Amino acid sequence: MLREEGVQLWITTVASARGSARTAQEIEAAGWDGMLVVDSQNLSGDPYVSLALAAAATTRIGLGTGVTNSVTRHAAATATAITSVNRVSNGRAVLGIGRGDSALAHLGRAPARLAQFERYLRQLQTYLRGEAVSFDEIDIPSDVAPPMSELQLHDAPPASRIAWIAGGAKVPVEVAASGPRVIAMSALHGDRVMFTLGADVERLAWGIALARKTRKEAGLDPDGIAFGAYVNLGCHSDIAAARGLVRGGLTTFARFSVMHGKANGPVSTGDRAVLEALRSNYDMRAHTRGDSRQATTLTDDFVDRFAIVGPPERCIDRLRSLQALGLDKVAISGGTRGADADDAAVSRQLVVAHVLSGMRD
Repeated sequence: MLREEGVQLWITTVASARGSARTAQEIEAAGWDGMLVVDSQNLSGDPYVSLALAAAATTRIGLGTGVTNSVTRHAAATATAITSVNRVSNGRAVLGIGRGDSALAHLGRAPARLAQFERYLRQLQTYLRGEAVSFDEIDIPSDVAPPMSELQLHDAPPASRIAWIAGGAKVPVEVAASGPRVIAMSALHGDRVMFTLGADVERLAWGIALARKTRKEAGLDPDGIAFGAYVNLGCHSDIAAARGLVRGGLTTFARFSVMHGKANGPVSTGDRAVLEALRSNYDMRAHTRGDSRQATTLTDDFVDRFAIVGPPERCIDRLRSLQALGLDKVAISGGTRGADADDAAVSRQLVVAHVLSGMRD
């Protein structure tokens, strides 16, 4: 069971069929609240296979995608996959979803259009509740698969419904969001908004206020949704080493705030210049790498505010400031490819030995 109070601390990792069970056991033993795996078919293994194997090897930690997208799988397939993980894990699954990044880039596509993403979220939640989606709402092109009516069947399903899901525990949907329109969609159609705005308190406060305002204007309870964030964290007594650990991963999250050319949320003139340089220098072939061209565009000041870096006490203070905003979940990404392996090992040890326990006090 996950803790009922305080902020949940989850860790993000790759989806690996061979390694997921062992990794999940290590994560559980270290005291993390949960494990999220990426969904990027050209770069890693299948997330649902990995999560099912992790579920069978653990008893406590939460398990989820961090994140899947609304393009590479139909909403019915996504609902079936994550609910299957939820059954195997006895109710420990969550579904993290966004508009897509590397998964679509390796198919030659940009992130999903906003209208498609919102339609997908509505359908996904409908399936997860065990309810029916009208065939008219399913956007499979007729030149790919013609309407079922062409078969002239004696009888057929009247709508699309996953019957075996009905009556079971619904999997929570957590929407990764950085821009104002996606934050608004998340507030209306998600169970938790997972901000990808960095660890900057001002930016996160802006996102929370926007989500609450959106719900209130829609006649919904502003307190009826949870808030979390994806955060890059490097724990090391050497601040330069700590920064080096997060630069690669931070390029990915920071780019979300300027992906389409305009910086989202509160941003200074200096930060806007960094974000614009990041966008124009981004090389998807070096996605998340700490030794990439895009990693060199991030200034130390930018890294210090948009990520959490430094010794354990500094990391704890920053995490507590996020909790004070009202976040109840932080998904942490540590050292990525291209980062110094020895520094990454030190960071993992410090987080487990000091940061996790310090956040429980």
